[in-house]
Amino acid sequence: TGFSCIAIAGKRAYTLGNRDEIDTVYCLDAETGAERWKHSYPCKLDPKAYEGGPMATPAVEDGRLYTISKFGDCFCLNAETGSVIWSVKFEPPVRTEADYQAWWGFAGSILIADDRLILPVGTAGLALDKLTGKPLWDNGPGYSGYSSPIRFEFAGTPCFAFVSGHEIVAATLADGQVRWKIPWKTTWDQNASDVIVAGDKLFVSSGHGVGCGLFDLSTGSPVPLWRTKNMKTYLSNCVLWQGSLFGFDDKELQCLDWQTGEVRWSSPRLGLGSLILAEGRLIALQENGTLRIVEATPEAYRSLADAKVLTGRCWSTPSLANGRLYLRNAAGDVVCLDLRK
Repeated sequence: TGFSCIAIAGKRAYTLGNRDEIDTVYCLDAETGAERWKHSYPCKLDPKAYEGGPMATPAVEDGRLYTISKFGDCFCLNAETGSVIWSVKFEPPVRTEADYQAWWGFAGSILIADDRLILPVGTAGLALDKLTGKPLWDNGPGYSGYSSPIRFEFAGTPCFAFVSGHEIVAATLADGQVRWKIPWKTTWDQNASDVIVAGDKLFVSSGHGVGCGLFDLSTGSPVPLWRTKNMKTYLSNCVLWQGSLFGFDDKELQCLDWQTGEVRWSSPRLGLGSLILAEGRLIALQENGTLRIVEATPEAYRSLADAKVLTGRCWSTPSLANGRLYLRNAAGDVVCLDLRK
């Protein structure tokens, strides 16, 4: 059980799940689905209005696999064998019991940035040495929200940004110095979608009626360009393509103009979902397990193909590699589709 997406590296596929209060990192053969190895550790399932289980997606680089559980178990594993290279543990933020009823755990995925890992832990993140797990800097405890850090350049300096529980935070990769914050409050602090940075503009969106906004970063501090409720993303990130934003506005797939935030088109009601972009097409997975291919155009909603590929709840974003599409549901069923033809 879980919502971790599937990471592909070479001929291997990696994801996480929970069974009987035990988290397991799975390594599968990317071509056949056969299990190559698995690594397990105790961790609570912790369902809350959803099935529970791990939510962050593994990160892979140079034969090392990095994972984090919803309760802060962080591992660096040998990507070929699953043996532990190092591990650290991050404690959940200090909150009242009432707060914990609305806390979904650590959900943001790890960013690999040069010699370090950036983790969305605390209100402004922390960094570890990727080879040893040694702490490099830590901006202190706090509520991190559920988005993943995104790397970008700010005033010529390598930085990262993510949406914490109450604000959008940007900090330097080198020392974690916070460059700026933008207040961004959502019901139950459910900021789950990653920011999009393109040039000197930053886009952010959230669900629960909050909507989205575009900010100009060129002056040294964020300046709002527009704010609208035209895109309310509960789960998945939007994608930016040729001046248009595509994403699930609540339960409709929608296209917005990047410059103005105006709606270009809306789909019929599809339910919640997630999407990626490839070769000018949107690959969208609806929460009911229907896979839909949609033309990535601002002109109109044009569904090119659809198929029911999974049952149960599907909140994990599709993964595409080497002409194969990898999908999973909350129960841990995994399917691979061949798109090469």
